[in-house]
Amino acid sequence: MSSKDNDLATAQKALQSGDFAGGLELANKVLESAPDDGEALYIGAVACRYLEQTDQAAAMLDRLHAASPEFGRAWQEAGHLARAQGNTDAAIAAYARAVKFNPALEASWRAQGELLKAAGRTAEAQATLSQSQRLRTLPRELVSVTNHLHEGRVLHAEQICRAFLQQNPRNVEGMRLLAQIGIKLGILDDAEFLLESATTFEPDNIQLRLDYIDSLRRRQKFAKARQEAEALHARDPENPLFQSHLAIDNMQTGDYDVAFDLFDQVLAKLPNDPATLTSRGHALKTTGRSDEAVASYRAAIAAKPDHGDAYYALANLKTYRFTDAEIAAMQQQIARTDLAFMDRVRLSFALAKALEDRGDYAQSFEYYEAGNALKRAQTRYSANQMSAELAKQHEVCTPDLFTSHKGTGHPAPDPIFIVGLPRAGSTLLEQILASHSQVDGTLELPNVLALAHRLRGRKAGQSRYPEILHDLPEEQLAQFGEDFIESTRIHRADAPFFTDKMPNNFRHVGLIHLILPNATIIDARRNPMDCCFSGFKQLFAEGQEFTYGLHEIGRYYADYVSLMDHWDRVLPGKILRVQHEDVLDDLEGQVHRMLNHCGLPFEQACVDFHQTDRAVRTASSEQVRKPINRSGQGAWEPFAPWLGDLKAALDDAV
Repeated sequence: MSSKDNDLATAQKALQSGDFAGGLELANKVLESAPDDGEALYIGAVACRYLEQTDQAAAMLDRLHAASPEFGRAWQEAGHLARAQGNTDAAIAAYARAVKFNPALEASWRAQGELLKAAGRTAEAQATLSQSQRLRTLPRELVSVTNHLHEGRVLHAEQICRAFLQQNPRNVEGMRLLAQIGIKLGILDDAEFLLESATTFEPDNIQLRLDYIDSLRRRQKFAKARQEAEALHARDPENPLFQSHLAIDNMQTGDYDVAFDLFDQVLAKLPNDPATLTSRGHALKTTGRSDEAVASYRAAIAAKPDHGDAYYALANLKTYRFTDAEIAAMQQQIARTDLAFMDRVRLSFALAKALEDRGDYAQSFEYYEAGNALKRAQTRYSANQMSAELAKQHEVCTPDLFTSHKGTGHPAPDPIFIVGLPRAGSTLLEQILASHSQVDGTLELPNVLALAHRLRGRKAGQSRYPEILHDLPEEQLAQFGEDFIESTRIHRADAPFFTDKMPNNFRHVGLIHLILPNATIIDARRNPMDCCFSGFKQLFAEGQEFTYGLHEIGRYYADYVSLMDHWDRVLPGKILRVQHEDVLDDLEGQVHRMLNHCGLPFEQACVDFHQTDRAVRTASSEQVRKPINRSGQGAWEPFAPWLGDLKAALDDAV
């Protein structure tokens, strides 16, 4: 145990024994060397409250909220402090925040209920007190799991939850919590299985069904998610929550008219609901109705001025320009100490884009770095671990592997995989190919990544992938290929070919070739500085954790180039490399190259790609609806003074 951890443990024991002065002294000792340490600030605030040093307690809580805005126990302590000072409204608000960020805090549910009851708000009091009662009757192990999960100790939560389920295998709440843990860890197939099983045990448990729908969406099983949402909607067609979920699932399956009708039904009941206004904006953007999307996002902001999701959605249009008033409003919100974590992240990226558009590159970079730093701390991405993982592909996927499996796999030539890095121009290549009469454009499909994850096995720290590729029998490789074709059919229309533009599939080219030897692979590549800095400026919905640091993204790019060179050596002629700058210089020539590689005849519609009417869900959706242009080329150059870490990491790749 480190000296700091020892001091914190001793301080915690001091509080438990009533030695508040001793606990405060130890907390202050830790804060001298680690002024933003959340646990030390929390212990110090508790000690100060008991010592009736209310100003010092409030000051510590302000620091704690700024450092960890979603630390539930910090808001619980703020509620206790406000209650002790007789500030009922502030106490109720603080307790409400506490249980929003950590629903395992029984004391906050109970205290909030007591204050609401005393204020005559009987219905609200009854709801919160019922949550308090539910926690008191919940097995203590599951309360502990919930607490650990919401304070970021996911692996510890998993350990306790699995041990509990071994003794109570049909406990529905335990299954639901383990599914949440699986989602946090990216083990989506397990999460889906757990939730599907749990719903058979308690078919009327609405929270279970909502969680199950969420897991299906994450696995891009949109048809099944819509089916589940329709079942909920049938129970209570006027319920706005059910209408909203069904709208989102119709969006995902391309039924936008149904989605818009449902969004309108929700907004008729809840005209200023920011989440619905934002989701509706996303649907409008995806279908090319940009002006209406902007209006919907602005309405969401008017309803909730700190709604970072809507501000970032405006920035993510890439074509929107913020007004002076909007920039001032964002700066006012981001200065708040109680701003929620993701609102702070999204506002940071939105402000960075707004200031970049105005040529204020120094302040713009400050906001880009601030937003990325928050995400970097949250994801705990390891460049060393990723480099080691990619190096395994070099070691295992040798010429002997492909020679020994020659002639295996599923023979379908349907898929066209577009691989590379995000922000490398893959959406443009997909739009070009999807403009061909024989090609359906789909999504960034998760199927290959999910298969690779399954092949790793279940033992922690003992991945069998990619070594297992040497041992897979011919029948299994063919079955994997057939499963891919069948499971992706939901995303296709009736064209003989379809695109899959999941960029991270470059890590698994060997697996793709073994299961689908006749599939086409295109490597979308872009100038390293343009590509990496564009990734650094992008806030991704999920995944792509390597983009949240200049060193990390530069190193990832170098590892990507190295692995693609390896695939060229062991699978010569398999991959067509398309340089983004070459597409800008000679669009028609590059269109001919791509179509020849895919075995398709030339069609002029591919050159006139911007006229193709289709839903596009990536950050480049507005850009690919316009003729070819160079607006993103050299965008990193004004930021050059701050990009030393990126340049250093890219030295080898460049």
